[in-house]
Amino acid sequence: MLDFNSGANSRRTNNNINDQLNSNNISKQLNKLIDSEIIAKRKQEKSRSYLGASRLGASCSRMLQYEYRNIPKDEGREFTGQALRVFEVGHVFEEMAINWLQNAGFSLLTKDSKGKQYGFTCARGKIAGHVDGIITAAPDSLNMQVPALWEVKSMKASSWKETVKKGLTLSKPIYAAQIALYQAYMEEQFVGISKHPALFTAINKDTAELYHELIPFDTHLAQRMSDKAVNIIKATEAKELLPRVAASPDFYECKYCSYQNRCWEVEND
Repeated sequence: MLDFNSGANSRRTNNNINDQLNSNNISKQLNKLIDSEIIAKRKQEKSRSYLGASRLGASCSRMLQYEYRNIPKDEGREFTGQALRVFEVGHVFEEMAINWLQNAGFSLLTKDSKGKQYGFTCARGKIAGHVDGIITAAPDSLNMQVPALWEVKSMKASSWKETVKKGLTLSKPIYAAQIALYQAYMEEQFVGISKHPALFTAINKDTAELYHELIPFDTHLAQRMSDKAVNIIKATEAKELLPRVAASPDFYECKYCSYQNRCWEVEND
């Protein structure tokens, strides 16, 4: 009969220490392999050739110029494997949210006849966006007007709580701008969508709590963002560099910008 309890305590302790060291070692090696593959896959993706509506709410037009031109990020500021894993996890949450809403009685369009996301292009393809879904029917008890845009975001707990407390427009102006543009430009495909409030869903990634908010169409915001996009495109094609969002590289948005060195050192003016 086997006796797993035999042996000195010191030997057991040494084995535990060795097991922990081995676990740490394999964890680092395996994560390196996983992240290397994720990063390599990301680099193979085709670069955008348009200004994305999901980004136009960002406050710095110069940064958006860099993105539109597909300028490489500063050294050391590329997305890490962990960051890309976070993005992928977000997609999983979005797929679950689609099922949750459909099971709750919503009719939700997420892919067209070709299996692609619904979206729009304008300005000869230089501005584009892809929506999470179009609600064509909702539970009677909600009294929702359809068709209606549906957008979903997964957030860490602190960001989710801020959104619940302040509402989308104040807490996440980039998302608010995105929704306004989608409501405006999807009107041609889904008549009435700009007249009906969009449904925004936020998922707390830490607790799976859900927050939903109806977002009326903000005509003025959509117009400002559309004008902003045109201005960025015109300036870029004229080889003009738009002003920075701040007067100092110490400004908090500049400190975390992927183009800080290029903006303040390489192209300092």
